[in-house]
Amino acid sequence: ILELAGISERMAKLDFDARYEGGMKNEVGILGENINKLSAALERTISELKTANNELQKDVEKKEQIDEMRKEFLSNVSHELKTPIALIQGYAEGLQEGISDDAECRAFYCEVIRDEAGRMNQFVQKLLTLNQLEFGNDVAAMERFDLHEMLATFLQSADILTKQNGITVKLDGDRPCYVWADEYKTEEVIRNYFSNAIHHCSGEKIIHFRLVRRADKVRFSVFNTGKPVPEEALPHIWEIFYKVDKARTREYGGSGVGLSIVKAIMEAINEQYGVINYENGVEFWFELAAN
Repeated sequence: ILELAGISERMAKLDFDARYEGGMKNEVGILGENINKLSAALERTISELKTANNELQKDVEKKEQIDEMRKEFLSNVSHELKTPIALIQGYAEGLQEGISDDAECRAFYCEVIRDEAGRMNQFVQKLLTLNQLEFGNDVAAMERFDLHEMLATFLQSADILTKQNGITVKLDGDRPCYVWADEYKTEEVIRNYFSNAIHHCSGEKIIHFRLVRRADKVRFSVFNTGKPVPEEALPHIWEIFYKVDKARTREYGGSGVGLSIVKAIMEAINEQYGVINYENGVEFWFELAAN
């Protein structure tokens, strides 16, 4: 009985290692066996409760994180839309009030309104694209196509933009260069990399595209001269709304969504992507299965 009293005292302190080992066949022995069973059951129950509590704590932390992300998302969307909305409202009010009878001035007002509306539309479309990719609602259609031809056609259409910015474009790589991927999504990645390069190109003002065959892969890369990405920013540049330029000036360009779309697309087709810093610039790359 004293042994059982000691075991029960240890159980009260949540120590379940003690066991009754008397081996008696009488009522005391039966009580000892039942205490052993009770000890094991209590240990299992407490273990399950601790596990459940740990999962609940993670759920609470995740909810708090989601709430914080939601607040940050709304803040960033508001920030991105605030300026174009203000410009559209201001110039529309100017037209309504007949601020000028000059046809050229009115045309300028209309052009600003049209440009800012286009900027908002492009921003919203990017958010919708990212949402579809991250929730798996946009299935990648794998097909064979010539990546070099796609790139050459894209650069031809973007020629006016590079000339306006005084940028020299170079393209290296064998032609043709066939790959397997989603053609539309691949062009979207190239478009976002190119837009990023345009916004950050400085110094010699050179953008260099390369296509390099590596075993069963083709690596596409775009290098732009300019300042390297700060080392502390490298792990975050793929995050939505992240900008290296904390001032977020419109002249700096970008909505902070483009590289997030790149990340979502490349992960959707299970291919590698990344960024490399150089002393005189930055190189963004991705790989596709070669034919």
